[in-house]
Amino acid sequence: LFDRAGDEAFAAVGLGPDYVKERTASFFTLESHNTYVRELHAGDSVRIETQFLDCDAKRVHYVQQMFHATEGWLSCVAEIIVMHIDMNLRKSAPFPADVLEKIEAMRAAHGNLPVPPQVGHRIGIPKKG
Repeated sequence: LFDRAGDEAFAAVGLGPDYVKERTASFFTLESHNTYVRELHAGDSVRIETQFLDCDAKRVHYVQQMFHATEGWLSCVAEIIVMHIDMNLRKSAPFPADVLEKIEAMRAAHGNLPVPPQVGHRIGIPKKG
C-alpha cells in the first residue's frame, strides 16, 4: 500500500509510469525504515499520507504514515530515501531540471507539516543500567 501511495506522490512530480520509458531513468530505494505501531486486520480501509522531507539533485527523503481510514489511528510509518538512476549507465544521476523543480515545490509545500517522531529513529536494543 505504501508503494501505491508513493507511486501517486511521485507521479505528481513527474516521475510516473511513463517516466522510465520516456527518459530512460528511474529511482531506486536506498534505505527504508518501517515502524509498526498498531495492527490492521484484513479488510480494514486505510489512508496513507506521503510527506517529502528533503531532497537534493539526486535523492528524495520522504515519510509515509498509514492510518486506519475510519478510526483514524496510526498503524505504520515508513521513512524512505530514493536515488535517481540513469538506466543506461545503471548509476545515479541528477533529476531533470523540470522534475527537480516539482520535487522542491512538493518539499516546500510540506515544509510546515509536523515530522512524525519515528523519522530518524535509531534502531537498536537499549542497554540496561
